[in-house]
Amino acid sequence: MITVSPLSPSAPSSGQVGNAARPEQGLSPEQLKQLTELKARDREVRAHEAAHQAVGGQYAGAVSYTYQRGPDGNQYAVGGEVPIDLSPVPGDPQATVEKMRVVRAAAMAPAEPSAQDQAVASQAMQIMLQARTEAAQQGDEAGTVPEPDSDQSGAPASRAGQRANETYRSISALTDGTAQSKSDFRSVAA
Repeated sequence: MITVSPLSPSAPSSGQVGNAARPEQGLSPEQLKQLTELKARDREVRAHEAAHQAVGGQYAGAVSYTYQRGPDGNQYAVGGEVPIDLSPVPGDPQATVEKMRVVRAAAMAPAEPSAQDQAVASQAMQIMLQARTEAAQQGDEAGTVPEPDSDQSGAPASRAGQRANETYRSISALTDGTAQSKSDFRSVAA
């Protein structure tokens, strides 16, 4: 879960007022290396969280970052999260399905989704399946007349069974693309 936040390091500490123009001056080679790594991590974290935020839209909350102070005295983002609303839409299973599509897309939006991102996407998929089942049941309870179809054995197929089969096919199509993208998953150290 990710959010966009401007890249604005904090003001230099009072001990580094003289180095405000060039904070890298006076740093050892090890400190310069650490600073380079912190800056790269900061960009990576902010981009990852921005992807979640952009795709999550109204269902994504405000980003929160975990910071580390660099050798130059500035704070750099080394971790982050964006809360996402996984609650179903009360009384409207179709709206819940649409919401969970957005939530799932937001969770998988970064180039390298984390294990937590994948867990949220999986949870959204489960909620989506439950909502589709509920929608199918509501359709049957509303007095929908079953079609006189039959399965391959010649037995009549129920409308709920047909919907369940259609739901399975549509979810399978969604997860087939996910399975391929997961094969390219590489974890990112925090």
